[in-house]
Amino acid sequence: MKYLSGLLLSAVALTVSVFAGAQRSRPNLIFILADDLGYSDIGCYGQQKIKTPNIDALARQGTRFTQYYSGSTVCAPARSAFLTGLHTGHTPIRGNRELPPEGQYPLPDSSISFPMLLQQSGYYTAAFGKWSMGFIGSSGDPQKKGFDDFFGYNCQRLAHKYYPDHLWFNHTKIDYPGNPYLHSDYSADIIHAKALETLQKQDGSRPFFLYLPYTLPHFDLTVPHDSLYQHYVKLFNEPPKTIVAKNDTTGKPFEPYPHAAFAAMVSRLDQYVGEVVALVKKKGLDKNTLIIFTSDNGPHKEGGGDPEFFQNTASLRGIKRDLYEGGIRDPMIMAWPGHIRAGAASDHPFALWDFHDTFLELAGIRGAKPTDGVSMVPLLAGKKQKHHDYLYWELPEAGGKQALRWGKWKAVKNGTLADAGAPVELYDLKIDPFEKNNLARQHPEIVAQMAGMMKEAHHPNKDWPLFASEKQ
Repeated sequence: MKYLSGLLLSAVALTVSVFAGAQRSRPNLIFILADDLGYSDIGCYGQQKIKTPNIDALARQGTRFTQYYSGSTVCAPARSAFLTGLHTGHTPIRGNRELPPEGQYPLPDSSISFPMLLQQSGYYTAAFGKWSMGFIGSSGDPQKKGFDDFFGYNCQRLAHKYYPDHLWFNHTKIDYPGNPYLHSDYSADIIHAKALETLQKQDGSRPFFLYLPYTLPHFDLTVPHDSLYQHYVKLFNEPPKTIVAKNDTTGKPFEPYPHAAFAAMVSRLDQYVGEVVALVKKKGLDKNTLIIFTSDNGPHKEGGGDPEFFQNTASLRGIKRDLYEGGIRDPMIMAWPGHIRAGAASDHPFALWDFHDTFLELAGIRGAKPTDGVSMVPLLAGKKQKHHDYLYWELPEAGGKQALRWGKWKAVKNGTLADAGAPVELYDLKIDPFEKNNLARQHPEIVAQMAGMMKEAHHPNKDWPLFASEKQ
């Protein structure tokens, strides 16, 4: 582990160097993060009912990763792991916690994000979509965590509504009066348009990092009833469902055709990706721009979401809020013409927190704080890639959960808040990727080793108790 707690930026001597060549320019970085998109919600990962030609084309232009994991199984801690490079046993935000009037528990002042380091080294940085890391003006404000510009939802709870009465541009509240009733301004389209506008301004004179945490296809399942939506209504040919009020939280659908709505949301996201890629190429930036596409966790079942109908997880066990494979294994594509193998697939296990080290190495930034991540640059360069000692997740919600992957072995522990000694389940992912056969009784020595790793990986945080003994 490379983790050291409480390390402040003032204690770090940062240097920017040009690596792998004296005149090599630093790459632009575009990171597209879908919301609640399952492992097989796109065509190149096996989706049969939804068309995603642009994302599939991106996969053909780059490398598709088949054993890539998110930082968590819910929104906020996944984003915290991404920004800090720390897994959920170490990262400051480990669950979804709302704070009035809008926003989530903030990243603390002591938390140094990689965008802060990119920004300090000369990158222009901007984020468009859903933030979740602290309300405006808090210690987790996007502009305090390394972003020159932010546009979108500060609060992930409000991001459930695709026709909001306001969004945020930095510290300015942008009002959309009447929008919740008139449905005149679809937020996902507005956010994407702002991202394209910003991308259009980039002229290559300064490297940039664009973070696009789009809200699609998170519930509410709401989408304009355009030709794309009508295509799926006709394709699925299903009787309409009884819809409920927009403020309903019972899990019932918000659309008369929820399957068509979900499919249209994924296809709309696909169109966004295509437009980003096309603009990068049009501006002549493609040879020096790394584009990543992935998701923040597994698929949801709320508001008409239907993992069984779409086979969102390719039969992997679990969905969002589970630490089984279906809750944390996600699609991930990396494309960079001339630098990353085209049309390739990699089964090397990586996790969302690895992008911290990867981006800093690509930017030539050295001397940053230790993290739980490993840089992916060697693999991308065709060299020997370092492996994690293990991958670890915890969730202090839904009864408390832990999971750890060690080589081919996967350990899962549920109900930790009620019983710190809850049994550890053990799965051999090489022969049982669907986690059907618990081998804990057959391999008690492996269970003991992995339980010890879980203990090592969990650094107690009073704000996020994982065990009853940690509650105050």
